[in-house]
Amino acid sequence: MTSAPLVEIQDLGFAWPGQAECLDIRHFQLAPGEALFLEGPSGSGKTTLLGLLGGVQRPSRGQVRLLGRDLGALATARRDRFRVDHTGFLFQQFNLLPFLSVLDNVLLPCQFSALRRERASARHGDPQGAALTLLRALGLSDPALPRRPARELSIGQQQRVAAARALIGQPELVIADEPTSALDSDHRDVFLQLLFAECAAAGAGLLFVSHDRSLASRFDRHLTLAQLNAARPET
Repeated sequence: MTSAPLVEIQDLGFAWPGQAECLDIRHFQLAPGEALFLEGPSGSGKTTLLGLLGGVQRPSRGQVRLLGRDLGALATARRDRFRVDHTGFLFQQFNLLPFLSVLDNVLLPCQFSALRRERASARHGDPQGAALTLLRALGLSDPALPRRPARELSIGQQQRVAAARALIGQPELVIADEPTSALDSDHRDVFLQLLFAECAAAGAGLLFVSHDRSLASRFDRHLTLAQLNAARPET
């Protein structure tokens, strides 16, 4: 029996106020556990699409479904709760809170989601144990580092802390926007191994956005945004 899609887009259109549509996606699916590599140039609508998949924006028309729920039909508060329960975001700019410690940054999803807190505790004893395990797996094993403010970290360290925050509590969907851009090749490979392992352990789908085509062969599927987006076809 074929499982229901984790993510499904149907007749999606999106336009910023006063502008023509930048996204026109007739149909798209991401299966549970599937790892998808998505590429596209700057300005092609990738970030807008990620915002729609995460429920940050609502489509102008059509549907974005996650776990069978139409995100656009949810009220703002319920959409926000659904996002933090089921989606781990790894942002290109990291979006760490500079005044919080490394540990507190990683634990943020567990502060806002009882579901992710319960999952972290079931697997690692408690959320702090889950956070420390992820940090060590990402090469951040200095015992003093979890208590340091995030503003004191290097760019590469910040990126790995952001990855730990996205993965904690085993969300069903992990969205990673240029997640390896600040990592050298060794740290990049360690990061990808952990990312795939954590997604596999949770049965999570992975949507990985990058310009680095050399990584594409590691994924189950490789698409360009232009292959999806009728509003901006490849030229």
